[in-house]
Amino acid sequence: MARSHKQTQKLKTAGIHLVLVALSLLFMFPLLWMLSTAVKPIDETMLQPPKWIPSVFMWGNFREAFTYSSDTLGYIPFLVYGRNTLILCILGVAGTVVSNSLVAYAFGRLKWPGRDFAFAVTLATMMVPFPVLMVPIYGMFKEFGWIGTFKPLWVPAWFGSAFAIFLLRQFFRSIPFELSEAAKLDGCSEWGIYWSVVMPLAKPALAVVALFHFMGTWNDFLGPLIYLLDQKTFTLSLGLQVFQSQHGGTQWNLLMAASAIVVAPIIVLFFFTQKQFIEGITMTGLKG
Repeated sequence: MARSHKQTQKLKTAGIHLVLVALSLLFMFPLLWMLSTAVKPIDETMLQPPKWIPSVFMWGNFREAFTYSSDTLGYIPFLVYGRNTLILCILGVAGTVVSNSLVAYAFGRLKWPGRDFAFAVTLATMMVPFPVLMVPIYGMFKEFGWIGTFKPLWVPAWFGSAFAIFLLRQFFRSIPFELSEAAKLDGCSEWGIYWSVVMPLAKPALAVVALFHFMGTWNDFLGPLIYLLDQKTFTLSLGLQVFQSQHGGTQWNLLMAASAIVVAPIIVLFFFTQKQFIEGITMTGLKG
């Protein structure tokens, strides 16, 4: 009987793994197709039925995509775009970690009049769609003289995000308050408790917030499209659109090669931080 039960459990586990593998392949389909197209000759990119494995692997597509130039269209400076994107990611991640952790600490660890109401109002801002705010925010940044600069794309990160505040608050509330009380008995100030007690314990949640913002900034297209004017300040997502438009007819193999290189850092970053990411999501109560 016990043996039959073990066999049943093994079959259930195998079935679950089979379903998960099938779903993984389904979600990986666009990525696999992008990689397949990136190494194809141009005449095989639109074949019907689709051809997954090219007759000749065109590894030179990656080099050509990032060194394309034309006497009439000009050079596509993807390295400049990558530098711009990285600058925005670093400034934005720094801002989102500092500002959101401070606000979340006030909501989660301190008691003050109107705290719960202020937190509810903060969460309510998540229901306001960005298109509603896009025009007034643009007008404000125009008055500041920031249009055409990086400032509209990273300065707002230093003023908090409702989702990140909520996520960090949930984590901060899970840290035993006895640690704060013990630190106070030792003469530690509130700032010292935040910096020396809470922040070291909150590394998984901070990693999640930082990773979310990094990926959002790296993939952001609408923000750079609205605020950036000079091609020298373009980001990678906007650069891909420029690359596509400057070829007249889209050369899908080169576009997919460029896209593969653009998304590669995000994939590598996730693989190196997936442990902290999963741990942070689980410990903040967002696991479902």
